[in-house]
Amino acid sequence: MFEYQFMQNALIAILLITPIFGILGTMIVNNKMAFFSDALGHSAFTGIALGVILGVQNTLLSMIVFGVIFALLLNWIRTKSVVSMDTIISVFSSFGMAIGLAILSLGGNFAKYNSLLIGDILSITRQEIIGLLLAFLIVLIFWYVCFNQLHAMSINRSLAKTKGIYVELIDQLFVILMAVVVMLSIQWVGLLIINALLILPAASARNIAYNMRTYHLYSIIISMLSGSIGLVLSYYLGIATGPMIVIVASLIFFLTLLLSKKKRR
Repeated sequence: MFEYQFMQNALIAILLITPIFGILGTMIVNNKMAFFSDALGHSAFTGIALGVILGVQNTLLSMIVFGVIFALLLNWIRTKSVVSMDTIISVFSSFGMAIGLAILSLGGNFAKYNSLLIGDILSITRQEIIGLLLAFLIVLIFWYVCFNQLHAMSINRSLAKTKGIYVELIDQLFVILMAVVVMLSIQWVGLLIINALLILPAASARNIAYNMRTYHLYSIIISMLSGSIGLVLSYYLGIATGPMIVIVASLIFFLTLLLSKKKRR
């Protein structure tokens, strides 16, 4: 099947995008921000809708710009509000998606954007792969430089401040990076399942990891394994690639959950 150019491109994309999910997912799970990334995904339609209103031809650009603004606003409200974080994120997620769907449905053009719901990794081009490679390098650098600080923040933000960590700055950089990666990946992975691909590998790794090093290593391996197996199975079974990857990742999660229970006995 890898005789075809589109399958070669898809495999390269999978081998780039899944490590991004594996690395970013560990930081999201550690900082209890699973709902945050989900809200970002749901806001994609609003970014597209605003781009249409403003006459922006590049939908990816409008999605990324709006996603960054949305992430910074949501993060600011999250840190200032006394209301539960899950509640705030759920409200923003629902509102953001509803506004986008409402605007796009006005002209009856919503059908053009249906592909964003489940994504299409087989349509990726070599130029877009270069963009993914750049995103991978940025995530890797950020993880290398800032993970210890993010980990300290996830344990106790006040304590992290006393250790000289620039909590607000790192927090903002993290949500910006998350927004860019989510918006960049939606067109190939799909809005409905991108959060699962970010969370499942990290959650699976957490079930079986012995320490922080193995936690990250397992997350990346599980993410890449899920992506590769999902791509192959989707080709032979005629199933959309994104959902197939999530099915594989879910099965791996349940397997690691069983292994973790046996380990505790």
